Amino acid sequence: MRALRWAVAAVVVDQAGRVLLCRQAGAGRRWALPGGRLRHDESPAEAAVREIRAETGWEVDLLDLVGLYRLGVPDAPPPPAGRCGVLPDVLVHVFRARVRADAPVTGPAVGCHLDWHPPDALPAAQTPTTRAALADALAGRSGVLRAAAARLPAAGTAPMAGAEPVGGTEPAGGTEALGTGTPPGQRAAGERAGGEQAAGERAAERGISRR
Repeated sequence: MRALRWAVAAVVVDQAGRVLLCRQAGAGRRWALPGGRLRHDESPAEAAVREIRAETGWEVDLLDLVGLYRLGVPDAPPPPAGRCGVLPDVLVHVFRARVRADAPVTGPAVGCHLDWHPPDALPAAQTPTTRAALADALAGRSGVLRAAAARLPAAGTAPMAGAEPVGGTEPAGGTEALGTGTPPGQRAAGERAGGEQAAGERAAERGISRR
């Protein structure tokens, strides 16, 4: 049985309804939701607020939980001699969040390129968890449970840094819905977009390799 890592992320939106995404420095990097790993002494909500501030410089208020996203490598072969064990599964809590002010309190973490994206003009290069969480958040879903299959990097290559909040790899077959929550009902499109950003990903897409 593979180890399980816990991570957090959020679909963070500003007053205009734009979504905040982070891309790690370097060519070929994908966009991901801000987030990171949980500490032993904190709740997922506490970790999300802390990680988002540390990574982006923005202080946020969490609105609700978009869902739980499990990223794993199905049928992963045993590691070669002298290498570490199988990459762990990552379970990411993705929240909806909104920034508290018009400006961040500090600068972003080194190596993290931040940008705000309109919900109808999101970048194509996204981590698997980010893509799934944004789709759910924009659709107004809450309480979602999803599993995302990830592919191991080719032999002799290192996993992509920044692919997911806890480590990311290329998707193999997209995401599989394990269950979906009920849409909140009367939620404005702008508010839903903000929720996605707060709820989403960095954690979901960093899933297996980044931290």
